[in-house]
Amino acid sequence: MEVGRGSRSLIRVLLIVNFVAYLIVLGLAAWSIDKYIDGEQDHPPGAIGECSVLIGFTHLRAWRSDSLATAASSAIISWAITALSFGLVCKEIIMGGHRGKRLQTLEAFITISALSQLMYVLLLHAGMLSTRFGPNYGSSS
Repeated sequence: MEVGRGSRSLIRVLLIVNFVAYLIVLGLAAWSIDKYIDGEQDHPPGAIGECSVLIGFTHLRAWRSDSLATAASSAIISWAITALSFGLVCKEIIMGGHRGKRLQTLEAFITISALSQLMYVLLLHAGMLSTRFGPNYGSSS
């Protein structure tokens, strides 16, 4: 049985979910900035999240310990910035007021991307701790 085979398929699913969610966040955030130029910013989580997903696909293809370290470090940075954006979403929801459907959709997708990115980060870090979930350290295959 291939090393880390079970987590590899789960990582693939999480990367696809993250890719779609971050693309939607980017599109809705671009619309939001265009409509409300007053400092609303949600581009960084989408752009950095997409970069993290692309690095994750590279790791999925290579499946080596050096690509695991790169994917894990970019994923944790992406999750941290997405978590900050999620905090702003929570603040907007608690404050209430009228928000359009697109802004509510943006909030929902930021929440989805924060949770799926967290699961992706946890799975990558499980791969660092055990060969059951990721590539062997020191292996070049």
